[in-house]
Amino acid sequence: MHSHPTDLSRRDFIRQASLSGLALTIGAYLPSFDRKGNEAGSGAPRIVNAALLGGSGPDGADPAIELMSWISIDSSGKVTIFNHRSEMGQGTFQSLPQIVAEELEVDPGQVHVRFAPANPKKFGPQPQAGSFSVRGWREQLLHAGASAREMLIEAAAEQWRVPATECYAINGEVHHRPTGRKSGYGALVKDASRLNPPSEVKLKDRKDYKVIGRPLPRKDIPSKVDGTAVFGLDKTLPGMLYAVVERNPRFRGKVKTFDSKATLAITGVKRVFTVQRAVFGDLYEGVAVVADSIWAAMKGRRALKVEWDDEGFEHFDSELLLSRMREGLATQAGELNASSIRFETEIQKAAQKIEAVYETPYQSHSCMEPLNCTAHVQDDRIEIWGPIQEVNWIQADLSQRMGVALENVSVNMTFLGGGFGRKAFTDYPHEAALISREMKAPVQVVWTREDDMTAGPYRPGAVYACKGGLDSAGHILAFQARRASQPMGPGGEGGAHADYSPVSYNSGYLDGLARSYLTSIPHYSFADVSISSSIPAMWWRSVDASTNGFAVESFVDELANAAGKDALAFRREHFADARYQALIDRLGTLSGWKADGKEKGWGLAVTECFGSIVGHVVKVSHRPDRKIKIDKITALIDCGWYVNPDIIRAQVEGAIVMGLGAAIKHETHFKDGKAVENNFHTYKMPRINDIPAVEVFIMENDEKAGGVGEPGLPPIAPALCNAIFDLTGRRIRKLPFDPDAV
Repeated sequence: MHSHPTDLSRRDFIRQASLSGLALTIGAYLPSFDRKGNEAGSGAPRIVNAALLGGSGPDGADPAIELMSWISIDSSGKVTIFNHRSEMGQGTFQSLPQIVAEELEVDPGQVHVRFAPANPKKFGPQPQAGSFSVRGWREQLLHAGASAREMLIEAAAEQWRVPATECYAINGEVHHRPTGRKSGYGALVKDASRLNPPSEVKLKDRKDYKVIGRPLPRKDIPSKVDGTAVFGLDKTLPGMLYAVVERNPRFRGKVKTFDSKATLAITGVKRVFTVQRAVFGDLYEGVAVVADSIWAAMKGRRALKVEWDDEGFEHFDSELLLSRMREGLATQAGELNASSIRFETEIQKAAQKIEAVYETPYQSHSCMEPLNCTAHVQDDRIEIWGPIQEVNWIQADLSQRMGVALENVSVNMTFLGGGFGRKAFTDYPHEAALISREMKAPVQVVWTREDDMTAGPYRPGAVYACKGGLDSAGHILAFQARRASQPMGPGGEGGAHADYSPVSYNSGYLDGLARSYLTSIPHYSFADVSISSSIPAMWWRSVDASTNGFAVESFVDELANAAGKDALAFRREHFADARYQALIDRLGTLSGWKADGKEKGWGLAVTECFGSIVGHVVKVSHRPDRKIKIDKITALIDCGWYVNPDIIRAQVEGAIVMGLGAAIKHETHFKDGKAVENNFHTYKMPRINDIPAVEVFIMENDEKAGGVGEPGLPPIAPALCNAIFDLTGRRIRKLPFDPDAV
C-alpha cells in the first residue's frame, strides 16, 4: 500500500489508517518553528477544522503555520491519535496520548496511537531530537483535546436542546447536570463534526489534572513484551529481497575492484553491485549483496573479495586525533564569545588561579537494534519503512538526491530499538533506496553489529582547556573553557559551526552548563577550536552536553576545592536564581550529602540542557581490596511541567547507565583510519553488577516543560569523578577510566 500524504483526502487518510465508521477528526495549526525546533511565532495554537471522514478544512491556510496532529473519534467511541513523533523507548506512545486524554476527558486506556507518515504540511516538524516531544507540543495537544471536548459537549447540548453550560464531559461521555442524561462520544461524533471548532478554550489548572502527572503504564510495553510490536526488521512486503553491504572500513575510500564469482555461486544470491550512501558532503562506497534471504546475503558477503582505493585522505589514528586537538588549543584562539577580550585582563586580578585539561573520547551509538531499512522504489515513487528518528529530513533528502517529487516520497516509522541521534541521519535510507531502485523490487537492507559500530558516524572526542580565578573570598572571579573538537556535521573539515558569529558564543557549546553561572560569574570566556578529520561525526545522546558537562562541572569542583569550600555550598553560592538554589538544596537533602561532615567519597554535578536542570550526587567507597565501589547515585531533575513520572524516572535511569558506560567502559579507537572496536566484546557495555542503587526524584514547580530523554546523562561522569577525588585525592580528567585502576 502506498500513501502519498500531501494529496490524501481526509477520507482516504482515515481509511488507510484502518479506522471504520464515522470519525471526528481534529486538526491543530501552530506557529512555524525554526530549524532548531524553537517556536518562531507566539500565542496559543488554534483549532481550525473538524471533519466527518472526508470533510475538508480551509484550503487557504496561512503558509506560516503548519498542521500538527489529528485526533479521531469513531462511532464506537474509540479515540485515535496519529503520533507524528518516533518511539525509540523514550515514551511518546504514552506521554503524548496522556496529554490529549486529560483535556479530552477520556481514560488513556481508550486512546489508541498510530504513527503518522512524514508530512510537514500536515503534522509540522517531526524530528525526535532535543528532548522536544512534550516541551514542544504540549500546548498544541492540550488545545486539540480541549477543542474536541467542547465540540462534543456542544453537540450533546444541541441534541438535548439544553444550554451547553449545563453539560460537562467525563470518561468519554457528555453529561447533563440537571437531568443526569449522558451520551458517549461515539454517539456524538456525527453531529460534532458539523460544528465549527471553538475560537478559544479554557485549559485546566494543573491542580485539576486527573491524568497528567500520574505514573500510568506505557502503552507500547505490552506489544514489546508479547512480540506484536513492529520494529524495522519485522517489516515484510510481497516479493521483498534482502541486502547487506560490504562498506569501506576507511569511511571515504572507494571501490577499486571486486570479485563476486564465489558470492554469486551461493544459493539465493541474486545480484552484487557497487552502491553509495551520502554521509554529509561525501558519498561513501560499498558493495551490495542482494539475496532472497538475509542469511544468503550475509553468507554471500563473506565470500566477496573487494579491493579498496584509500588514496586522497588521511588515515587517522586515535593518538593523531588527540594530538591535533591538543595542538589546536595551544596554537589557535578559536571562535570566541564577546566577553573573552576582557577575560585575560580580569583573571590577572584573581587571588588564586587554576588550570586543568580534560579529555573525552569518540563514542559509537551502539543502539541495541542495529540499523536497518526497507525501501520500495517504483518509477517516480519511493516508500520507506524502518526505525526512523526523523521522517521529515529523510523524506526531503530522498526527494532531492533521487529526483522524486516530495509528495511522492513516503516515509513510515516503525518502533526503534534505541536511536540516540544516529537514526535521525539520512544515510541508511538513501542506501536502501538506491539498492531497491537497482533491483526494481522492495529490499530490506540489514546492518550487522559490526557494520553499525565501524561505519560511523560517531560522537566526536574533545579536549578542554579550563582556566579559572578566585577572588580573596573564594568566589569565582573569572572562568574560561576552551574546547578543541571535530565539528558535528558536514565533513568535519575544520570550518566553524553554522551557529558561530564574531560576537556570540556557540550555543551548542553551552549545552550542559548550568546557566545560572553566567549571572554570578563576573567574567567568563568560551571558545571553540575546530579540527579536521575524515572520520564522520554527529550528535549523540545529549549532544555537546555529554562532553561539556564533564569538563565544566569537574572544573567547578576543582575551583571549590581550591577555595577550601564544600562542593555543594560552593555551587549554591554561584547559583544566582531561586530555581537553581531550590534544586541544590533539595538534592543535598535527598542524597544525605555528607551528613556527618566527615565521611569521604561524595561527588556532585549540576548541568542544564534541553530546558531541564539535573543534579546527580554519587557516593563511592573502597571495597575490601581497596578498589572503588559506587555505592549509590541520587538524581534530581527539574523539568518543569511534566506528564508521567514513571517515564521520567526510567529515562533518567537509562541516561545514567549510558553515561556511566561512556565514563568507565567504552570508547571507539581508530587505527590506520579504521575503527578498532567492532562488537560488544571490545566495545564494553556496563553490566548489571556495574550499576549501583539509583534513586531518581522530580522537582515540583510551575516552570515550563523541559526535556527528559537527554538531560539526565551529562552530570553522571563529573559527579562520579568528583566523588573519587573526594575519596582518594586523585583527580580524573580523561574518560573513560577504569575504576579498578584508580
